[in-house]
Amino acid sequence: MDLSFSPEELQFQLEVRQFLKENLPAHIVEATKNNSSVFVEKEIALEWQAILLEKGWAVPQWPSEHGGTDWTAAQKYLFSKECYLAGAPMLIPMGLLMLAPVIMAFGTEQQKAELLPKILSGEQYWCQGYSEPGAGSDLASLKLKAESDGDDYVLNGSKIWTTHAHLADQIFCLVRTDNDCKPQHGISFLLVDMDSPGITVDPIITMAGDHEVNQVFFENVRVPKSNRIGEENKGWTYAKYLLEFERGGGFSGDRIRHELNHLKELMREEKARTAGFDKGGVLARKVARLEIDLKSLEITELRILSSVSDGGNPGPESSIMKLIYTRVEQDVNELAAAVIGYQGIAMDPQEDDSGLRPDYISSVVPRYLNSRAASIFGGSLEVQRNIVAKMVLGL
Repeated sequence: MDLSFSPEELQFQLEVRQFLKENLPAHIVEATKNNSSVFVEKEIALEWQAILLEKGWAVPQWPSEHGGTDWTAAQKYLFSKECYLAGAPMLIPMGLLMLAPVIMAFGTEQQKAELLPKILSGEQYWCQGYSEPGAGSDLASLKLKAESDGDDYVLNGSKIWTTHAHLADQIFCLVRTDNDCKPQHGISFLLVDMDSPGITVDPIITMAGDHEVNQVFFENVRVPKSNRIGEENKGWTYAKYLLEFERGGGFSGDRIRHELNHLKELMREEKARTAGFDKGGVLARKVARLEIDLKSLEITELRILSSVSDGGNPGPESSIMKLIYTRVEQDVNELAAAVIGYQGIAMDPQEDDSGLRPDYISSVVPRYLNSRAASIFGGSLEVQRNIVAKMVLGL
């Protein structure tokens, strides 16, 4: 197993670094730094997507025939690493990195030709309709009914925790098309226009103060059967395929390192302002522990990179990495909240008088609160441990 990069790969890394230096706008970096949600604002993400699209670097994960780059796995890793370290935002993944692989693998040629260019350009902005009020980690128990009526399905039910549903113009949904079989065998994968009559989006404001998630209601919503991906009642197979990309299709160690660098900068500022700050070195030792965790995470990423360099989807490794990413990132955010202490009470920048970059200070506690949800979304940590136990350890 070779964990080192070739001279050509290191030269590519320098090329990416130079591109980011010349083309990543400062206002996008600032918006990313101060963002407390999982994703940056839609306008910021689409602006960065357009810049990368012009360069031809928007979707390194896609095959070249659909607009991808033909990069090696190592080049994709280095590109991701440099983007995170430069402060670039993650592109909104619902269409680009979650739906698109499903369309490529299971969609018709017409669906590929029609949908993939619109996803790539940002013309279509997607959200994900998986979870329901009674179907989260136990996703197979979903009940959103899709009854056949001629060339259409008629949808009744709801989806919940739907990220950016209030901003999206399209939603991909798991729907119940058969109740007379095992739960996993009666699900279909359906694409729905959010402007369809009968769809209502109700906001859910999180305890971090964000409007990021929603509940979506479907009342007699008609959807053409031509909008179904793959075969009827085979949607569970496509859903599992998609979740491998949601949970671990990319690498996140350097994104967390970028957050840790912000934390260390915050600690330096606080030390300069406050006599006796961290006099006993407790916080410094916690930072050192996080540095060690991130280094081990980097080695694990490189090991996985080496093993999948010949292609293929992430597999059960995605569950392992989600477990690690979630714990380390939550630890970083928890420590940042501990550093600012009472100053975190003022989550409105206009109310903060700490003198410590009020824009960033105001995002620390919301980011901490928001990151707690990572234990659940994309498959709860308990579910990930069950996957690892079954598929990796053979228990």
